[in-house]
Amino acid sequence: MITSAQNPKLKLTLALGGRPRERRRENAFLAEGVRLVEEALAANWPFRFVLFSDSLSERGQILVDKLKVADFEVEEVTPNLLQSISETETSQGILAVLNNSPLPIPDSRTFLLILDQIRDPGNLGSLLRTAAAVGVQAVLLPPETTDAFAPKVIRAGMGAHFRLPIHIMDWREIKQVCKSANLHVFLADTDGSPCWEIDFQNPLVLIIGGEAQGASGPARTLANTTVSIPMPGEADSLNASIAGAVLVFEVLRQRKL
Repeated sequence: MITSAQNPKLKLTLALGGRPRERRRENAFLAEGVRLVEEALAANWPFRFVLFSDSLSERGQILVDKLKVADFEVEEVTPNLLQSISETETSQGILAVLNNSPLPIPDSRTFLLILDQIRDPGNLGSLLRTAAAVGVQAVLLPPETTDAFAPKVIRAGMGAHFRLPIHIMDWREIKQVCKSANLHVFLADTDGSPCWEIDFQNPLVLIIGGEAQGASGPARTLANTTVSIPMPGEADSLNASIAGAVLVFEVLRQRKL
């Protein structure tokens, strides 16, 4: 049992929870809570190690037993120490350090999503969760977007990270991905054509811009067409995660007709 705060595993876990630079350097991130660790296990995601305490629920203990049977490195930690490195107010008694091994972008690309300058972790996680639910084939993240593997984003994504290719790229790389598959690039913008009047049935990329300033200059340069969400009420804008959800489900609706 780990009983010292100086333990290397605890120090690494604490660093990964707090600093994007550490996550990049270690090429690792955290999944905390029973459900997220279950999702990672179900997806055969590469684990480094798992920490747990005796505060686990029955469901959590069953999960620990499965991890041990799968021969993952699992160590018990005193409840107080685990709480001290937890990213949540009340720890569920389990967290995992996982390797960052993004799923590959499919060769046959018909529906990609670019999340540009999304700074709020909750919005980014919600957008990733929605993308996974709709069947988006990959999400591309320009440098201006917040870290997709920060703990708050992982929690908001509710397991999307283990089912969805998520790739951090510069704009040159993003352009090449779009060009190689001959994808039409749509940009969500208040001045665009109404989404109900747009044909989304051909292979496409959809860009969702940030909460405060919208899409960046490179995003606007890349776009072929701007598209808007009609809002006959008094509001003049939507939360980025809501706007993204409306548009990706409109793509799904058209393609299921």
